[in-house]
Amino acid sequence: MSNAAAEVPAGTAGKKGKKGLIIGILVALIAIGAGAGGTWYFMKMNGDASGEPAPPKPKPTKFMDLELFTVNLNADEGGQYLQVGLTIKINETSVEQEIGKQMPDIRNRILMLLSSKKSSEVNSIIGKQQLSQQIAEEIKQSVKKEEFQSDILEVLFTSFVIQ
Repeated sequence: MSNAAAEVPAGTAGKKGKKGLIIGILVALIAIGAGAGGTWYFMKMNGDASGEPAPPKPKPTKFMDLELFTVNLNADEGGQYLQVGLTIKINETSVEQEIGKQMPDIRNRILMLLSSKKSSEVNSIIGKQQLSQQIAEEIKQSVKKEEFQSDILEVLFTSFVIQ
């Protein structure tokens, strides 16, 4: 055995070891780069690492003030009236122009709804929340285009006085 080891030149064994080490390092770097690139690609395509598509970005919202509404309430106990200030929360789309076009119809619907209420129905928090939802539905019915109806988010009270 000592004769076989003596026949191989000493410098050749060292060169083969270094060459193999360099090739191994290059293969490892290529594999790591391919893995990182593939991960980046799939995360960009799917939005995240879970494989689900990225949720759509929410549309920015806007607030649209309406004029004050003053109506006589349905007779509960004597003559009472209701004065409310309303603001519509909408997505920032062209729904604002559509609401502007339909404003006479919207005001009429809101006035009819408000005047049909009794003070006992709208005095509580629950009654006010229900009234807000009903007003939002009236506005949605006035806006004819269905794509705009989902852009009307809610109706907010800015003032609320019963006398």
